[in-house]
Amino acid sequence: MLSTTPADRPAAEAAISLLYESAGLSPPRFRWVSSPLIALTTGEPGLSDQLGQRWRGLDGTVPQALWSDVAADLPRAAQMPGRLFEMWVATPLLSSWSNYVQPILDAAHGRRSPLLQWNTRFGIGWIPAWSDVRYGRHPRSMRLWDALAATVRACGPWWWPDERLCIVSDPPETLLMETAGDHDEMRPHCADGPAVRFRDGWELYFWHGTRVPEWVITDPTAAAIDRESNVEVRRCAIERLGWPAYLEQAGMRLMATAPDPGNPGFDLLLYDLPRNERVLVAVNGSVERDGTRRRYGLTVPGHLDDPLAAAAWTYGLSRAQYSQLLHRT
Repeated sequence: MLSTTPADRPAAEAAISLLYESAGLSPPRFRWVSSPLIALTTGEPGLSDQLGQRWRGLDGTVPQALWSDVAADLPRAAQMPGRLFEMWVATPLLSSWSNYVQPILDAAHGRRSPLLQWNTRFGIGWIPAWSDVRYGRHPRSMRLWDALAATVRACGPWWWPDERLCIVSDPPETLLMETAGDHDEMRPHCADGPAVRFRDGWELYFWHGTRVPEWVITDPTAAAIDRESNVEVRRCAIERLGWPAYLEQAGMRLMATAPDPGNPGFDLLLYDLPRNERVLVAVNGSVERDGTRRRYGLTVPGHLDDPLAAAAWTYGLSRAQYSQLLHRT
């Protein structure tokens, strides 16, 4: 899934053809493209605009065959070590797929992307269990799981099946990722350029797993941030620029500071904003995976003029209660 090696086209076509045959369909024609962006936008004469949305046999028969024959093994897989596998392999794989593949498909095709449903039906996080760990005891289903695993090894998740035509994209040539979460889930991130770039030049920018416009990474300014309507993009841009630089460029006035009782060694900073609002800048109480502590800002009501009272308000506590905290996360 995370490979940047060019696709093994013969292996991919052979594995995908086996899945078609298992659904009672003839092997498809293959059309190879350079990125998901053009996968569904460059058509062929006589080809329906609904490509990838009418799978029929491949949509129903193959997933049903994959899961029905192994149903008897699910109770055994639900026990140890099956539950450990789900926790440490299947769940991180699914999470990584959501963090990495889904945003790329959203960028290319919007929420209508058929590949989203296609991979969900296959249960991509369980491919290693059924094909490599081999919990399954049924030759027919194991043959299908092996074909699906071979497809992913050959071209990743970048393929769109239709009844007579299958479109397949090469993987990206550049992919910069970081680990996150309790189980080492992967997400795209790059602080100084595109995190994902395909061979035709299509590239996407990510800040700690959130897809952002190019300016957030290459030229963040307070003026651009203030024009941005998307709250998540604004948050990422401020983090990229840095809170001190953002506050200075925005001309915000520092009203007061106070030691943070829940995070010894760090201060709470309260800044004045227009529209009867204020910003409380604090440092995260927990250390990030890279050993740093994230600085963040929280909007608080304009009547609060004490940093401790503002911090207490964000937790739904009184100032006296917050001042007694031994540690906050």
